[in-house]
Amino acid sequence: MFILIQFLLRLSFGLAVGMLVTPSRLVTSGFYRNHLYVLLGLNVLASLAAFTQPARYFWVLPVLAAILSYAGSVIWLYEKRQAGTIVLALIAIASISGAWWSMSMAVKPMPEMPKAPVTFTSDPDDPDLTETEDPSSAADAWLLRALDPLTSGLLLGLTLAAMFLGHWYLNTPTMVLAPLERLIGLMALAILARVLVCGAGLALESGHLTSAGLQPVIFVSLRWLSGLAGAALLTGMAWQTLKIPNTQSATGILYAAVIVTFLGELVSLLMSQGRLYPL
Repeated sequence: MFILIQFLLRLSFGLAVGMLVTPSRLVTSGFYRNHLYVLLGLNVLASLAAFTQPARYFWVLPVLAAILSYAGSVIWLYEKRQAGTIVLALIAIASISGAWWSMSMAVKPMPEMPKAPVTFTSDPDDPDLTETEDPSSAADAWLLRALDPLTSGLLLGLTLAAMFLGHWYLNTPTMVLAPLERLIGLMALAILARVLVCGAGLALESGHLTSAGLQPVIFVSLRWLSGLAGAALLTGMAWQTLKIPNTQSATGILYAAVIVTFLGELVSLLMSQGRLYPL
């Protein structure tokens, strides 16, 4: 249940951010209204999942995001752009806060977690030697775990928002390409941020992965080849396709990008569960 809630809240956060950074003066209001229903569905499902374990998950936040999503769809129906933008920002805040909250409740000390490096507080030859744990290890773990939902959500949501926007060009082909180009550019930045966070986590967890056998290595390889390398390749292809320009072909490429990022982030959630660092 933890993986499902995390995935839904991360996706809700990233999609809200993707819609938020899409310039409303260049995109028709129907784009926001229709896809706020997607945010409504994501947060309703996250709320239902959180209700199954109310003592463990802070269900108020996904419920709040669901209410805001419905309210936002009504606001965009009347084309109140400023109010609609504020609602999208509130949905993003509620979703990422819920992801952080559920992660903090789920984190438990695990026997296989890497132990913090030991430092000597006196001469090693002294029989009264004492040891202390290096606080930098705990700080690194806290930082990476805080950045994990943030970067994951941005990658998931920006990719989905770009695909939705590319599909929207089929309804309104006269729109300028600048909004879609912006989202694809932000996708590239999100992939880079995700590589940095997961790369650091992988480096810190590498010793435990190799000692655990071949299976973790296979899953981590799938995660990186699909969710990061594959996503980067498809992002570049979509960017080049827009130069033709051909929004229909770019949208097809973005469909594939959604699939590989979803697969990669789900494997990342599965592999990171019970570990100190995100993979």
